[in-house]
Amino acid sequence: MHQLIRSIALMALALPALAATETPDFHYDDVFSLEYASDPQFDRDGETVFYVRNFMDKMADRRRSNLWRIDADGDNHRPLTAGNYSDHSPRLSPDGNVLAFVSDRSGKPQIHLLWLDNGRFLQISHLPRSPSNIQWSRDGSQLAFTMFVPESKPLPVKLPDKPEGAEWAEGPKFIDRATYRADGRGYLKQGHTQIFVIPREGGTPRQLTSGAFDHDSRLAWSEDGDTIYFSANRHPEHELEIMNSEIYKVSLVGGEIEPVTERFGPDFNPQISPDGEHLAYLGFEDQKLGYQNTGLRILDLESGQSRAVETAEDRSVSDFAWADNRHIAYSYDDSGSTRIALKRIGGGERILASDAGGLSLGRPYSGADFAVSARDEIVYTRTRGQQPAELALSRGGDVHQVTALNSDLVPFRNMAQIEEIQYKSAHDGREIQGWVAYPPGFDPQKKYPLLLEIHGGPFANYGPRFAAEIQLYAAAGYVVLYTNPRGSTSYGHEFANLIHHNYPSHDYDDLMSGVDALIDQGYIDRDRLYVTGGSGGGTLTAWIVGKTDRFRAAVVAKPVINWESFVLTADFSRFFVDYWFPGMPWEKPENYRRRSPLTYVGNITTPTMLLTGEQDYRTPISETEQFYQALKLQQVDTAMVRIPGASHGIAARPSQLIAKVASVLYWFDQHKPSGEEAKVAQNDGTTDM
Repeated sequence: MHQLIRSIALMALALPALAATETPDFHYDDVFSLEYASDPQFDRDGETVFYVRNFMDKMADRRRSNLWRIDADGDNHRPLTAGNYSDHSPRLSPDGNVLAFVSDRSGKPQIHLLWLDNGRFLQISHLPRSPSNIQWSRDGSQLAFTMFVPESKPLPVKLPDKPEGAEWAEGPKFIDRATYRADGRGYLKQGHTQIFVIPREGGTPRQLTSGAFDHDSRLAWSEDGDTIYFSANRHPEHELEIMNSEIYKVSLVGGEIEPVTERFGPDFNPQISPDGEHLAYLGFEDQKLGYQNTGLRILDLESGQSRAVETAEDRSVSDFAWADNRHIAYSYDDSGSTRIALKRIGGGERILASDAGGLSLGRPYSGADFAVSARDEIVYTRTRGQQPAELALSRGGDVHQVTALNSDLVPFRNMAQIEEIQYKSAHDGREIQGWVAYPPGFDPQKKYPLLLEIHGGPFANYGPRFAAEIQLYAAAGYVVLYTNPRGSTSYGHEFANLIHHNYPSHDYDDLMSGVDALIDQGYIDRDRLYVTGGSGGGTLTAWIVGKTDRFRAAVVAKPVINWESFVLTADFSRFFVDYWFPGMPWEKPENYRRRSPLTYVGNITTPTMLLTGEQDYRTPISETEQFYQALKLQQVDTAMVRIPGASHGIAARPSQLIAKVASVLYWFDQHKPSGEEAKVAQNDGTTDM
């Protein structure tokens, strides 16, 4: 095992040994050079865009961000803040003169104001914990925000007093909450997220909400500034019915809290119309299905009547923003692409963009930011297979990219080309969509190894978006196939719910049909097939090696192996039991076991590596450990890679992303056909695969 880790480390440090005149392929160290745009917004006239420019701090191995501005035509591009800090969440004041933002430049995240006329900024808060969801009041005199407030709960067990000077063990921790830990946050501290307001001049923040409820929500101010709207689950059974949130309003004068919506299911993301007369929000009537489309609704604040807004048919609304009192821009995923439409309330709509995204650097998931101007223009994060998120402006459907944050890197690398593929599933003939990433210098007359990469979720989607991991795999000489099998989003309610209470199942057939479709193209060596995936994709990878031995090697990343143990140790047990299964593990054990990769471990002969973050509480590392021990008992060639300090977002830090890819390539290289003159997985582009 020590030799394995040493080999992986040496690969990650390897640098390309190329002639000066050659254009190198994308390699590990390039990950630290990637930049991307996020969170754009227009000024009041729609002539200037403010946004967050994200970059990598190589010395600290962290993502950092500063605030930048650019004219809508792409001119006058310059920073508003600088330094290795995390400056984010810029919010323009109603008078258009000041940007409020959150920054950790004082040592911990605080609220700052930046004056646009002279570029000066000032910290106005001195908070004990990080603020979120900052939002200006309509008159610009106050800022609302949310913040975690700890609570002191005495230990119910009476213990003897410790003698003075004695060194006793740390006392016990008493836990009685249904959700007691969360991925990325660890074991939850006692307390809840509450809503605060702070004057524009700074001073002491005033807490508006309290109690044993979390109010971690986007905030919306009323026109008169006396009320704030927010989303929360304040029902008595909030710990058990975790999806049942409502829109509420809290009075700044008396502190009264009243519900604005009332239905079973999530209602969230409240936003007030420019005239203050209507409130738009997202949500759905919960039927406890694995997947449900999220719809857009508008509430008349005077009458209290709510109505649904007709949006893209059978597609889920991801986000929205008011353009004016009669138009709303909204985003949605459709067939693996993220689109942004401008909707006239009660009327038609037009598509303004079809290539939004680029916020997920590691794998080609959806996720986009956008803003809309009063002139019905949008600025959004745009992605392509060879670039992370850049800013683009859409005027009447004419798109003009205004930033080129990676112009110092991407043009000087041989990047993998991405091509769409359509094929039919062997199970039922359904059309399945996928994408192929070709190695630089691809020659269809040659034979290449195939790497099948499977997305997680499972209710998520891949698309023709930039992904550093895909680019690195292709640069190592693999043809990379990634698809959206049944259960994926962006193809409608019915397609996603084909795996409701039935996952994994025939999504396996969809994936194998994709492999066969690519083999039929004639450039894949059927003796060099490899498979990997993370989270839901890791579960499917473990499922695949229990069903077939056609792959030479597999890497199972952060998987579920045993559904019974998973639902009892994952951070959101109640959700997984209620929405993914027809009953409790002790009520429906056959359903859990039939769908568990552990059930089929006796069939496995494929060399299988496991890779998981040690602080993963979504798919706890105990799942990985079960599979590792089972494979060892079966005498299957296996290894376990544990990423210290990593949660479910295993590649959150640049070096972790590199370590993940290096581990995968190491394992596949170790299991290439004997005697093959293959490219060593050093990602240096110097030899053929």
